[in-house]
Amino acid sequence: MKNLFSIVILLALFSCNKSSESKVPKVDSAKIIDSINLVRTKINDSILGNRGFINMEGTHRLSHDMLKGTGKITFQKIGQDEYEVSGKQADGKQFLTVDGIAKMTSPKNLKFEGNISQSISENDNGKVDVRSGKRNFSSSDGGKTFKLYESMNSSGFADKIIIKL
Repeated sequence: MKNLFSIVILLALFSCNKSSESKVPKVDSAKIIDSINLVRTKINDSILGNRGFINMEGTHRLSHDMLKGTGKITFQKIGQDEYEVSGKQADGKQFLTVDGIAKMTSPKNLKFEGNISQSISENDNGKVDVRSGKRNFSSSDGGKTFKLYESMNSSGFADKIIIKL
């Protein structure tokens, strides 16, 4: 009986011993994470691309109510709904210049930061008036025309400075 018991134990030991390794492929978790991040980036970029406002890039008309004719203003895209702005209108010795950065914050609002300079003979005999800092241009026609909201100049008169797309 002891011999039978010892044979069973020996058979149990040899049957539990695995002689071959299982062939499970090793998974590189870094590659999986990178592929997930790539898909997320594509999704996020497509969402950001669709939420932008009208593209204002290009050259448009610039006008001042006290100057004859129209000038030109150029919008060069530097970011999502953000533009570098440069423009001028001249009428003899009188002029209007606009230089700065503009950002669309809504379909009807354009935030401008920079300088608006003008010299108009009827305002302080042509003294150069420079407005620096943040200004707002707003639209009431769905973004076809933007008018300077804070229109008071240094002489105390309201100017109509308009950008037409």
